[in-house]
Amino acid sequence: MSIQIPVSHMAFVRARAGCSRQLGARLSTLIAPSRQAPGCLHFALQHSQCDADLWLVSGRWVSQSAMDAYFNSPAMAIFAELVQDLVVSSLDFHTFREVSAAQATEGCLATVHKLAG
Repeated sequence: MSIQIPVSHMAFVRARAGCSRQLGARLSTLIAPSRQAPGCLHFALQHSQCDADLWLVSGRWVSQSAMDAYFNSPAMAIFAELVQDLVVSSLDFHTFREVSAAQATEGCLATVHKLAG
């Protein structure tokens, strides 16, 4: 039996000049379906208090397989559409897993997914 370790993702999305409102509206369409996705523990869309063009999309999942299934779902197509439609100037996507104190000192093997910018 495998142990499920919670994982999370964070996507920092920067709007192109004049597109922040449009970006926020399109990202907000992710909230309800993402929260209902199997294995989703938490999903949020946040807007920076000091940078009107910066948005944060974050989620927490029961396991890597649940997060992977979400990443392969049709909902994720919105990120490609935003880049293609020139609504975003940059999109930095990061995934995280919980670690023990010993694992925290071993070093980072994670990949940064910079999709635009």
